[in-house]
Amino acid sequence: MYNEIRLEKGLYSITGKTFTQALSELDPDSAYKGTELEGLDAFERQLKRFDIKVSGNGCDKVEKFFLSTESAILFPEYVRREIKAGMDEASILPVITAAQTYTDSYDFRALSVSAAASAVTEQLAEMPKTTVKLASTTSPLSKYGRTLECSYESIRKQRLEAFGVILRSMGAQLSRDINAACVKALTEAAGEVSYSAPISYAALADFWSKMNDHNMDVMLCSPAVMAKILALDEMKYCVTDFMSSGRVVTPYGVTLIKCSSVDEDSIIGIDSSCAAEVVFGTDVIVDFDKLITTQAEEIAVSVLCGFSALTASAVKKLVKNA
Repeated sequence: MYNEIRLEKGLYSITGKTFTQALSELDPDSAYKGTELEGLDAFERQLKRFDIKVSGNGCDKVEKFFLSTESAILFPEYVRREIKAGMDEASILPVITAAQTYTDSYDFRALSVSAAASAVTEQLAEMPKTTVKLASTTSPLSKYGRTLECSYESIRKQRLEAFGVILRSMGAQLSRDINAACVKALTEAAGEVSYSAPISYAALADFWSKMNDHNMDVMLCSPAVMAKILALDEMKYCVTDFMSSGRVVTPYGVTLIKCSSVDEDSIIGIDSSCAAEVVFGTDVIVDFDKLITTQAEEIAVSVLCGFSALTASAVKKLVKNA
């Protein structure tokens, strides 16, 4: 049972497994089907074991994790989860990437896809080809990381719910850096379409139509350009969709995503089903050893990832005429 598991730092060091995955092998979720603990994962069961409440009424303070040697083992995973939650909230990757790949290497070799213009063929003639090639060189995965300076004395009396807000904010900052890297990779692969200022609904519709072989379903734009688009008369009909889903969708079905990494005079159009791939070399990593001791002076978090444009024709850039 979960209350008999021996917690130790070695659970963070098992290659290819997160702390929770390693813990789940010792305490499988399947053992709790039909019980009051069904729905909790292995980490959450350990929080219950040590009566640590991380949110809501009766939320505990940070120091609750350090009442015993074993409960202190849980603190790095709590930190990692809060940071990951902030990253997920700020990330645009699920909306704009077609695939997520994981590797145990520090670099990757991207794929590129090209297809013949037409699939029509005569009998006995050679059939048109779709070609998939590996890039001629490898691309290094980039490390994205941040450090939060905070002595144990400064955080020990803080409520976990409030401390979690700080950690999620840190994760969001990290995610915005990753978003920017993905936007850069897409921009470098994009073909250009021009428009004359000011931005108009007709220019947006024309831009959408220029992606002949693909379905442009996402547009990335800067906050300033987003504001101009939302001010267009034609967009007033989209208010109901925004109120119900929290997303801005044009009348022709394109989701608008605000992204400060996009140039203020351009818009990136994407067919999200085939445009880009994100390659992860690691999950979110927290320096667990420092956090287990109450002498920690900083929280360091990092993730290794890279991007590639899978289908160049599935990305276009709308730029303002000079």
